[in-house]
Amino acid sequence: MNRLLPFIGFALIVALLAFGIHWNRSHDMNWVPSPLIDKPAPEFNLPLLYEPTKTVARRDLLGKPWLLNVFGSWCVTCQDEHPVLMAYAKKLGVPLIGMDWKDDPDTAKRWLAQFGNPYDTIIVDENGKAGIDFGVYGAPETYLVDAQGVIRYKHIGNLTPDIIARELKPAISKLGKDAP
Repeated sequence: MNRLLPFIGFALIVALLAFGIHWNRSHDMNWVPSPLIDKPAPEFNLPLLYEPTKTVARRDLLGKPWLLNVFGSWCVTCQDEHPVLMAYAKKLGVPLIGMDWKDDPDTAKRWLAQFGNPYDTIIVDENGKAGIDFGVYGAPETYLVDAQGVIRYKHIGNLTPDIIARELKPAISKLGKDAP
């Protein structure tokens, strides 16, 4: 029996590796669970990109659902996502709030002048603290926040027409059905 122990151990390791490889391929590796889903969005009070003496706070956005899209002019994936935002922003039926994250505001303004501005409002998180509070892993990320200020959906990575149709629009529609 002692002679079989190394073989049994090796077989167990192979089985665990095979299961791990299969599990990784059958699950979305970009999906990261957010502990903030169904919790109030973090408090923030951030300056507006185009009027830095004015600010927008979480409390200012209460009363209707809204999307928060975290972006940066330095973000290559944000450039891939941007045409999708330009095409779909007005069709989503909720305000699109841009959070210019860890970025120079003047560079962001030039970037938006070049590629277009799909946002209803743009807030600036230059030091990244609000992003940390939201649990941002990296730009772009998008959060759907309901009228009471509760995060109902989070997407890490760029939005695509398929993700909007399959995930985001149903999540937005569900907010209307769940309203009191």
